[in-house]
Amino acid sequence: MATLKKSTLTTVKEWFLVTCGILIYVLGWSLFLIPNNLIGGGVSGISSMIQYATSGTIQMGYSYFVINAILVVLAIVILGMGFGAKTIYAIILASVALRFMPGMIPETIINTLAIQNGKLMSVLMGGLMAGIGIGMSISNGGSTGGTDIIALIYTKYHNVSPGKVILFLDFIIIASSLVVPSYVAEIDPATGAALLDPSGNPMTHLMPFADKVTTVVYGLILVTVNSYVLDMYISGRQQSVQLFILSHEYEKIADAITQDLHRGVTVLDGKGWYTKQETKVLMVLTRKTDLNLMLRYIKQIDPKAFLSVSSVNGVYGKGFDTIKK
Repeated sequence: MATLKKSTLTTVKEWFLVTCGILIYVLGWSLFLIPNNLIGGGVSGISSMIQYATSGTIQMGYSYFVINAILVVLAIVILGMGFGAKTIYAIILASVALRFMPGMIPETIINTLAIQNGKLMSVLMGGLMAGIGIGMSISNGGSTGGTDIIALIYTKYHNVSPGKVILFLDFIIIASSLVVPSYVAEIDPATGAALLDPSGNPMTHLMPFADKVTTVVYGLILVTVNSYVLDMYISGRQQSVQLFILSHEYEKIADAITQDLHRGVTVLDGKGWYTKQETKVLMVLTRKTDLNLMLRYIKQIDPKAFLSVSSVNGVYGKGFDTIKK
């Protein structure tokens, strides 16, 4: 019964975090990127180009859903039904949120946070929120769709970080925006609100080519920030550390680590060259998230223990990562 309860709580937590990740991702687009006519990568970037090219007639939510509906089939076939279920949920949630969230944010807030602070600040904030949102979704078995799906499929068989794969694909998408027309809304400089024509529709004008080049540069900055934050979020949760422990109580420390913390310990023979005394050195590999607990165990057993802690780039084997073909 306890196992079933834990499994249920874990599942609920994963779906909740996927939901939060998607909402953070969409909020970054709705608050900072769309109001500045910025181009991003992935399906969101393609959908934003379609929206700008049609003067908002085809909103991002619609094209985002249609394109991802095709890609989700690949996710189900290659990555499994568990991933596919969360991806379908994430795509539907993101599509609905992209359709309604931009209109729910007051224009005064958009003008204050996004328009007045300039495009560079909007790129940084939007990329930060998008990276965190994607990281939360991927870490819990979901995805925001698009190039995230392609990246996860590729990294399933190759030892490459998903952020680098997404960065390469996003560069191609952003560069293509140079040949796609983009219409910019006329903004009232006093209020920051979009100007309307006599029919009540937003007034727009064609973005000059020089501004499109600038938009591409901002787009490259956006995906760079996005991929960096994504990698930091994912690898930060999985980063491992290596400990060398020298202590006269090495047997008690080794027993505590193996029995209570369920981590492997390797006992090495050493010799202190200053004292010319034989000693035992414990080598331990563990997740960075477990480091503080392990240090407390060691300090409790031997407050005078000598330790060396260093970060390692990759640990493969039982209890850690799997070497991918």
